[in-house]
Amino acid sequence: MPSIRAQRTRDRLQEVALRLIVERGYERTTVEQIAAAAGVSHMTFFRYFPTKESVVLDDPFDPALAAAVAAASSDLPPLQRACRGLRAVVEHLEFLDQEQVRARVRIGAGSPTLLAGMWANTVATQEAVAQALAPDKESEPGLPERVAAAAAVAALTTAVLAWSLGEDNDSLAGRLVQALDVLDPEGGDDNA
Repeated sequence: MPSIRAQRTRDRLQEVALRLIVERGYERTTVEQIAAAAGVSHMTFFRYFPTKESVVLDDPFDPALAAAVAAASSDLPPLQRACRGLRAVVEHLEFLDQEQVRARVRIGAGSPTLLAGMWANTVATQEAVAQALAPDKESEPGLPERVAAAAAVAALTTAVLAWSLGEDNDSLAGRLVQALDVLDPEGGDDNA
């Protein structure tokens, strides 16, 4: 766990990076510009983010998502298990700065350079969910688990993109739950 000071530096770098990227565009913003505006060296930037892409694409949620899916009742079919596990996490997500999340998604979706990274993150999330749905930790997920993971992650991805392009004040967590409800309408009544 990073120290409070380290977390503040990381947060500051991300905040400054997003502001500069929104103002100038992703391709025209350099690591050196981000570091200078944040009052640190470019080497400090790389201590917190391995690449310029990662300041926008960093996604720390996969372990929590996979753990929640794995904890959902194994008596459920894979799609319901995926949706209910994911719902258990997204209902409790606390986005301290939803506008920052919205900006990150808009930047990623609007940059050809970042789209590949966004897709790679989505595939990694899908694989983590499929693995969590596997009958046991040592086995590979089968087709039902992979299809369920793909459907659930596609629902979340669609909701995030639609939410990011909107100007309303709806919460991201609310939109994610709505997307999961499309696949598993009774899931909101269950505390799986």
